[in-house]
Amino acid sequence: MPVPVAIVHAAEEFRLNNNFTTNFLKDLSPEEWLKRPAGANNHIAWIVGHIIWARKMVAGRLGANWSVPWLGLFARGEKVDDTAAYPSQDALLSAWKDVTAALEAALENATDEQVAQPASQPGPPTADGKLSGTIRFLAWHETYHVGQIAYLRGLLGHKGLMG
Repeated sequence: MPVPVAIVHAAEEFRLNNNFTTNFLKDLSPEEWLKRPAGANNHIAWIVGHIIWARKMVAGRLGANWSVPWLGLFARGEKVDDTAAYPSQDALLSAWKDVTAALEAALENATDEQVAQPASQPGPPTADGKLSGTIRFLAWHETYHVGQIAYLRGLLGHKGLMG
């Protein structure tokens, strides 16, 4: 089934972000995943976990049932905790792959009627008051965090992947 027109651009952002993020992460060492170059910012492991959490939120709003036990570490409002036992690089990459498959299937199976439903409140911002607006916001939110990963890669001494 084609992705509903109201979220087709968001679905494309999620696809592009998947490709960028996968490439951004493939050459990082386990230590780099947890490094906080400025000392106060989120590390890459936290950002990736947070994006996984947000992707789960989108997929869940579209009826998909996917989760991992440690997602609460990365929920909205949570902060990096230097004493927390974050999932390993391999666990995060495995979850990334799994949630991406769940999200892609949920987007492809979404209906016009489903995305036209009122957005749940309280919830993420939505420009149109509908689930479609929530999904579009969460695609933008993800792009913001993918940019953070790109910036952190540079601070860690890695070359950019574009330009």
